[in-house]
Amino acid sequence: MFTDDELVLVRTGVVVEEDERGLRLWIPHGGPAVRRDSVDGRGIRDMPFAEWLQQSTVLTPTTWWGPDVFMLIPPGRAHTVWWFWDWRGRFDAWYVNLEEPVVRWRDGALAGIDGCDQDLDIWVWPDRTWEWKDEDELAERLAFPDRYWVRDAAAVRAEGERLIRDVEAGLFPFDGTWHDFRPEPAWRRLPAALAPGWDRPRTARGGAAGPGGFPARPLG
Repeated sequence: MFTDDELVLVRTGVVVEEDERGLRLWIPHGGPAVRRDSVDGRGIRDMPFAEWLQQSTVLTPTTWWGPDVFMLIPPGRAHTVWWFWDWRGRFDAWYVNLEEPVVRWRDGALAGIDGCDQDLDIWVWPDRTWEWKDEDELAERLAFPDRYWVRDAAAVRAEGERLIRDVEAGLFPFDGTWHDFRPEPAWRRLPAALAPGWDRPRTARGGAAGPGGFPARPLG
């Protein structure tokens, strides 16, 4: 994940499947990751954005601290949709991550997906009630147009509003599809570290975003 051309987050996942609906990934908790922090170890959300802009930052090896995620990347769309389950395996929520359309790449045996998060997101509960997430974060950062990577906040919100209409109508993917998804046990056995080449420059926007023949195994 990038902000403009600065790498801020790398996660490792497994390619589950791909068809006309999009690419599906499984990103397990604890997989190798890298994230950008200030030199004193704080993240971008640990301080006001104005303070973050003054920080010296470094990429820090870590593991994915979030829960297990099943992710749909629909082709050419400015969002991804994530599925979450509770500890009993019961479906818990969808999460709509508003972001620039991803760009996929392959470099020999290494393959990846470059994206740029646009901060505003949507939680969707199993009964299809929903709520915006991080509206305050978006508003705070828009006050710094020379440094903020979101160029068109209205377009970001419009994409979210389109998804909300799909939610309220119970349309795919908010129709129960993949609620019964279960990962293969072997998918948790990811490499202990990211493969060399993870820190390559961002692929140009508008690059190859279609099917890339990704291996149906760890992608990192």
